[in-house]
Amino acid sequence: MAKVITSLNIDEILGATPVAVVDFWATWCGPCRILSPTVDEIASELEGEVTVAKCNVDDCEEIAASYGIRSIPTLLFFKDGELRDRLVGVVPKELILEKIDALK
Repeated sequence: MAKVITSLNIDEILGATPVAVVDFWATWCGPCRILSPTVDEIASELEGEVTVAKCNVDDCEEIAASYGIRSIPTLLFFKDGELRDRLVGVVPKELILEKIDALK
């Protein structure tokens, strides 16, 4: 299951494993609801290897702004706590896994 990011735990979550993926989303966003099951599936499949987290942009506006999130859903890919890549919109699972594999 994907972890939930808040301003209190973001550093801990991004540092939990060498590779982390953060899904920026909102409850009112249709495309976010389409992508959410894929993100949850990846979180289950890669548990212990990769940290997968979700950040509700309405609850964490300052975090979204700090990463320049302008459209949702947006997936950010981190390696050792540093932002390395991003995907915007509903994307296939295979593309997400390719981005993760490139960071391992």
